[in-house]
Amino acid sequence: MTDYPTQRILLAEDDDAMRVYLERALVNAGYAVDAVDRGTDALPLLESGGYELLLSDIVMPEMDGIELAQRCNELSPRTKVMFITGFAAVTLKASREQPNAKVLSKPFHLRDLVMEVERVLEDRVSMQL
Repeated sequence: MTDYPTQRILLAEDDDAMRVYLERALVNAGYAVDAVDRGTDALPLLESGGYELLLSDIVMPEMDGIELAQRCNELSPRTKVMFITGFAAVTLKASREQPNAKVLSKPFHLRDLVMEVERVLEDRVSMQL
């Protein structure tokens, strides 16, 4: 982990068990995490700003992760986006719609998730320098 102040992650995942599992892993890795179960609940948090990363499932009720990422680009353009999904076809759509977003396919090991999050956030920091 870097020596930067605690980095904030907004996690949007509709599966309760997966959300708790991911949140715990990211907190244990040293991140500050706010977790919501749908994209519509993430919007007010994004409006308040201050997130380095939006980590979102793609398939969710009310608002899918791709639409959430598009809104994130408008509301908080400095926030990086990373998707998690278990659907290969959805991965292709996400890559087309959000070409700068990292897509991590389920199932994955928590170690891989943390490594990808670190990589995405390191890229964000180096872009700011």
